[in-house]
Amino acid sequence: MLLSLSDATEPLPRFTLGTVFTDWGIDPIPFVVTVWAVGLYAWGVVVLRRRGDRWPVGRTLAFVGLGMGSFAFATLSGLGRYDTTLLSVHMVQHMLLSMVVPLALALGAPVTLALRTLPAAPRRWLLAVLHSRVAKVLAFPPLTFVLYIASPWALYFSPWYDASLSSAYVHEMMHIHLVLIGTLFFWPLMGVDPVPGRVSHPFRVLLTLMTLPFHAFLGVTIMGQTTLIGGEHYLALREGPMGAWLPPVLDDQHLAGGILWASGDLIGVLFFAVLFIQWVRSSMKEAAREDRRLDLAERRSASSAVE
Repeated sequence: MLLSLSDATEPLPRFTLGTVFTDWGIDPIPFVVTVWAVGLYAWGVVVLRRRGDRWPVGRTLAFVGLGMGSFAFATLSGLGRYDTTLLSVHMVQHMLLSMVVPLALALGAPVTLALRTLPAAPRRWLLAVLHSRVAKVLAFPPLTFVLYIASPWALYFSPWYDASLSSAYVHEMMHIHLVLIGTLFFWPLMGVDPVPGRVSHPFRVLLTLMTLPFHAFLGVTIMGQTTLIGGEHYLALREGPMGAWLPPVLDDQHLAGGILWASGDLIGVLFFAVLFIQWVRSSMKEAAREDRRLDLAERRSASSAVE
């Protein structure tokens, strides 16, 4: 399914919007990751229900449907088929993997599900990992912020992207990397799991707000530059049978930059909506706890007065 310099002579049909939804394939790594992640999550939900506990349907839909569904769509659909043929297609895939998938996985609360369903020994191991110094360092918000905004710059302005076009393994690892970096950054900000790195809601909003200019600036930079990203690979494709329908390399690159810019802002709006809802819910829960505390204090005061 991956197209590299070694098999660039194998032609693909003209890319259309319909191709995204009709041209599916199976890449081993994303397919196995999807099946295992969905299977383990579904097993946890079944275990809870069998013992009479409830698990929010919204969390299941977020993890299985939006999260792993977006991961499978980005890597196994026509996006995965053409992600090494058109930079613009790759950029759509990039935004799904680095923003949509991490957000949805975080909202699915898989760590909480695991803590409620794992046997005693594995549960202790998971808690040990969550409380470890390594986890605290990896979840440190300033560090994850730097990693998140620096990662795409390193990808497109270093030999890394060229390597991903010539090696199937590097290409697959790039997909995993995008999800992991997005998860490290967004899980403590958007998720409900008891993971390290959780900060107050105002700071969460600030960190999310600070990511938007970097996405926009990167998109504008790609749109405006004349130096080709992955130029050798994309130029070679246009010398083959697909050259009849492939757009000029620079035009496709400018389109990719525009996709990065626009989609980053649109998904950012989704993030702010999620943060706002979580903030409101947290405030309401805090108000309810305070009301209960005051009621309890009032009852104790009244009881003392009677005595």
